[in-house]
Amino acid sequence: MLTDRRSFTEHDRDMTSRNVLHFPEYEAKLETARMKSREAEGVITGEAEIDGHPVCIFSMDANFMMGSMGSVVGEKITRLFEYATARHLPVIGVTVSGGARMQEGMLSLMQMSKVSAAVKRHGKAGNLYIVLLTDPTTGGVDASFAMQGDITLAEPGARVGFAGPRVIEKSLNQALPKDFQRAERVLSCGFIDAIVQRSEQRAVLAKLLKLHERTAR
Repeated sequence: MLTDRRSFTEHDRDMTSRNVLHFPEYEAKLETARMKSREAEGVITGEAEIDGHPVCIFSMDANFMMGSMGSVVGEKITRLFEYATARHLPVIGVTVSGGARMQEGMLSLMQMSKVSAAVKRHGKAGNLYIVLLTDPTTGGVDASFAMQGDITLAEPGARVGFAGPRVIEKSLNQALPKDFQRAERVLSCGFIDAIVQRSEQRAVLAKLLKLHERTAR
């Protein structure tokens, strides 16, 4: 829906997670996720064109363990940013995640700083990064590369935040507003630049890429 027809070339398709911590039943969960999503991991990365503009793009998959960020997810996104930095290409990131993958413990949490460093190097080299937040984008993903874009877009009603509402309610011992962590409220707080319907996203991305063409290249 976002890229020009037949323009997408996938990167690192064969990278898959391993149960390095010997977490109980993790192998079975991974196999179930692969069958459900029909993908090898929780993120797809590659390069494509949007209205003729060359880009690097990644898209997280909610069907793969709720888009959780494990070591392979972090590595694939880091490699994409490094590839884009070397070629002065903009990066489009489509995020959806419940957060860090608990089955990988600290290895998962380390991906926050690793990807964030790659994003920083990409931006420092003068390259554009656009994030598209979908429902939900939470946890460690929200606390790192999902909120590091030069331009941040979101789908209507998407949940965007770190901890879940129930955790926050118990911590504060008070009820939260009905629209808490919804994209519209996050927009009003200044953390999102615009809310864009899915049917309009390709056109909006194409316009942004054109406006930043000199900077992006």
